Amino acid sequence: MGSFLKLLFLSIMTLFVTACRTANDSAKSVSVERVTVGTVQRFIRNGMTSAEVVGVLGSPNMVTKNAEGDETWVYDKVHSEYETTRSESGICLILFGGSRAKASGSSSERTLTIVVHFDKNSKVIDFSYRTTSF
Repeated sequence: MGSFLKLLFLSIMTLFVTACRTANDSAKSVSVERVTVGTVQRFIRNGMTSAEVVGVLGSPNMVTKNAEGDETWVYDKVHSEYETTRSESGICLILFGGSRAKASGSSSERTLTIVVHFDKNSKVIDFSYRTTSF
């Protein structure tokens, strides 16, 4: 009978500890591509070929060509992050229990727009970039 009571006591304590926990869960979603302002400042230079630009920045989102045959490439990069936090707390009784849960979340977004101008020979003649954060 003594070992049965010990087993019952351990089972109840395990249930009590499991039910009365406080949990914080974080889930983050991050974009796959990470081109930064530092990448543009460090690697993009006038005189680069279009192949070199693709090697650094990847494929552009938009390509236009003017009447003189010069191309303009536009890159739009977006980095989104969303974080959720969930907390549970409870007052536990052996037979009757209660608990409460709270959830909150925050999100942030950063954009980077890069514009690269090429001459007729597919060499960089000018580039610019703009970044936003909200």
